Amino acid sequence: MTAALNPAAPHHLPAFITAPGETDVLMVIVAVFLVLAVLAVGLLFLRLHTLPERIAHRGHKLQFEIVAILGLLALFTHVHLFWVAGLLLALIDIPDFGNPLRRIAGSLEKIAGLKPGEGAGEAPDEIGAEVTPAEASGGGAVEVPKTIAPARISKEKIHA
Repeated sequence: MTAALNPAAPHHLPAFITAPGETDVLMVIVAVFLVLAVLAVGLLFLRLHTLPERIAHRGHKLQFEIVAILGLLALFTHVHLFWVAGLLLALIDIPDFGNPLRRIAGSLEKIAGLKPGEGAGEAPDEIGAEVTPAEASGGGAVEVPKTIAPARISKEKIHA
């Protein structure tokens, strides 16, 4: 049983029009394309959203954790100012003051004849400094390093 065309219909129908009861191929293709397009736009959005975090991670920045938290705040609150602040913070290079201070402390330990890291726990607090009995009686010998003092030259010798 073939379906007869309406006499008002054109004789040559386009390929996307299907007969009743058959699968609409164009609708299936458009549905697959729509799902892929939504996934691609979502992936692009997430890649753009994590851009400050990736910049800070790639540059081994000290403020990486702060940038990551700002990115999460921007994602969950939809306040774009957090994302902009995270991007600016990821691009700024904050100087590392801790590493030079650790190197200075290590050099001082080496000069004092201590093993590296040994002098960190030996410094007494200023408030609760305990005095040993030898220091209290003044009987302990203290070794003072000898320094070379410049010779004093009088002004008469310079002008003579």
